[in-house]
Amino acid sequence: MGETMNKERLAAFTDAVLAIIMTILVLELEKPKHVSLAGLWDLRANFFAYTLSFFWLGLMWSTHHSNWHKVKKVTDKTVAYSLIMLFLASLFPYTTSLVATNFYNSTAQVFYGIIILGVSFSNMAISNSLKAVNPSAHFGWLYSIPNPAIILDIVIKIIGLILAMVVYPPAMIYAIFIDIFVVAFASPRVNQ
Repeated sequence: MGETMNKERLAAFTDAVLAIIMTILVLELEKPKHVSLAGLWDLRANFFAYTLSFFWLGLMWSTHHSNWHKVKKVTDKTVAYSLIMLFLASLFPYTTSLVATNFYNSTAQVFYGIIILGVSFSNMAISNSLKAVNPSAHFGWLYSIPNPAIILDIVIKIIGLILAMVVYPPAMIYAIFIDIFVVAFASPRVNQ
């Protein structure tokens, strides 16, 4: 398969869909029964889940944005993997709402974790497809496979998923919280 589209078109489409998803997240926030500090405090799980999902998506968008200028070619595979990633990401408002209203429910937490892992794996597939047609470009730490940061990222998510299934349901969302800091602050960023 050859080149399918201009890279800017794919980047613009991805940006637009992620912006819509991030906007829908806030629309899914539950309203307090009584508008007061106590009413807002009762919704702390909602705010936590919203904030976590927003910043996880934002970190993903930022990493894509800061490395996309190094891409010279995209293929049909890149487009297909991008569509899969966007499809899975489009489930964030739904899964975030489920987790927010069912914070201690294992099924809600595991579903959220599966979507997070699906987006992570589709991003890895996007990276591999880009490297295949842009072999001389270095895309930074998120796009480097294998990479200790990527392995740590996936391990943290899988441990959270397993713990959410068998021991403590909120382990998944807490694993993502920890993972955001590991990915955002502990991992080296390469800008070559």
